[in-house]
Amino acid sequence: MYSNKDWVKDLVIYQVYPRSFQDSDGDGIGDIPGIISRLDYLKELGINAVWLSPVYRSPNDDNGYDISGYKEINPEFGTMQDWERLCDECHKRGMKVIMDLVVNHSSDEHPWFMESRTSKDNPKSDYYIWRDPKNGKEPNNWASVFGGSAWEYVPERGQYYYHLFSKKQPDLNWDNPELREEIYSMMKWWAEKGLDGFRVDAISYLDKPQDFPDSKLPPNPDGYSFSSDIVPGRPDTHAYIHEMNEKVFSPYNMVTVGEVIADETEELCRYVASEREEFDMAIPFVAPVIEINTWSPKKLREDISASYSALQQNGWWARFFSNHDKPRQVSLYGNDKEYREVSAKMLAIFLHSLPGTPFVYQGEEIGMTNMYFESIDDYDDLDAKNTYNMQILSGATPEEALKEAQMLSRDNARTPMQWSATENAGFTTGKPWLGINPNYSEINAENQINDPHSVFSTYKTLIALRKNCKAISRGSMEIADSVSENLFIIKRSYGNEILLAVCNFSDENISVDSGIIPDSYELLVSSYDREGNINLTNLRPYEAALLRIK
Repeated sequence: MYSNKDWVKDLVIYQVYPRSFQDSDGDGIGDIPGIISRLDYLKELGINAVWLSPVYRSPNDDNGYDISGYKEINPEFGTMQDWERLCDECHKRGMKVIMDLVVNHSSDEHPWFMESRTSKDNPKSDYYIWRDPKNGKEPNNWASVFGGSAWEYVPERGQYYYHLFSKKQPDLNWDNPELREEIYSMMKWWAEKGLDGFRVDAISYLDKPQDFPDSKLPPNPDGYSFSSDIVPGRPDTHAYIHEMNEKVFSPYNMVTVGEVIADETEELCRYVASEREEFDMAIPFVAPVIEINTWSPKKLREDISASYSALQQNGWWARFFSNHDKPRQVSLYGNDKEYREVSAKMLAIFLHSLPGTPFVYQGEEIGMTNMYFESIDDYDDLDAKNTYNMQILSGATPEEALKEAQMLSRDNARTPMQWSATENAGFTTGKPWLGINPNYSEINAENQINDPHSVFSTYKTLIALRKNCKAISRGSMEIADSVSENLFIIKRSYGNEILLAVCNFSDENISVDSGIIPDSYELLVSSYDREGNINLTNLRPYEAALLRIK
């Protein structure tokens, strides 16, 4: 696969969350014409691929990840003609277009489901997963991701349908070959319209155990056991992805990214090892509660080393700290208060020094931070509301439940993009669909574009380096042992070119063995470029530097 797709290694992919990127018509919701108006900003940054979160027709039970029309554009985002113009304008600027695609489930308002639910003998009857009641109740004790049973009863059929996520997101039955052909046909339709690739959402769940056994996990407060411990990574899931590659990805030479659930590196690599012919790269999904509670520099080092060893001969990596499902990276991994700027730069230097394709989530390039709403009613995220309710059921006070929801909420990443210090951060002239972080007067793109020491300028420098430096885009990697788990020293080599990244992941000074830092080097980028006085044997809090060794 990779011998024919070496161009994938040169991509820097920018994720746009359309609802929050730029509103063009004053309705408070970002849209496709708004994205088009900001393409020159992305070009200035150096981006050469744009990933759009879903813009398909959807009732928005889960912000577009519940699709009711795969070949239609949601009117709140614009028209198909707007999408075609976006595709053309991206291509004019040398940017590829990647669409988010959700095929584990659809909306319950999709025509397939609306027909499927009518009877047991209609043509779409087997497009979804239906089971008879068990002793007059649900077929098993599985819970959905968003709480409550994973089964919903439909009187017309006298059966339950399965939904891993919201009850408005019924799971598609991938065991049905007719359904699979419908999906592949739809994907080809987009490719023939000029689409360059897909990021496929929640792809690890396609293959379900047909007997649907009860989960042995302890029940949640509502009495159900969570089902994803049984579903991910089953053999037919990989067979379906391989078939998808064979019928769509390879014939159309598309860049492909899978969002996968993988508890171990070996399973993650099954999705992207080149000889398996599944995805080009994979984004492992980690639930925010796990991310916040278990993240550490030590674990980060272990995960990077393990995935590098597994794939360095026959695979590729998706590198990211942020996306629409995670807390803002500077708030989680860095320090969004006194060290916001330097820690944002440190995270950028670290990530862009790694082998693989870097992903930039909208706003991280200016150091946007988490947003803590004062009431659960201000949140839009289903997950945040479910977290709050589960905490209350478990005996937490409203204050405690709100604090937990604030930490985990996906709305942290979904507040509108902060373009300027003008009203509503330059995002809209109307009322924004979700509250805007009040720090927009300080943190915004307009303040940073022409500031040579801004977070934006650091990203711009790093992206330009990747395009001109094969040690970054193609080189081997070594992570040196260090006296502190908070200290990363990464060596990248390609031919005679050697780069060294030195990163402090803490708010304390760290001494570095003088023998590690070469006597002669070129400083390419530093997280303390605004302050100067670089001394790499005594790193300041969140200090990072990328060096070319002479």
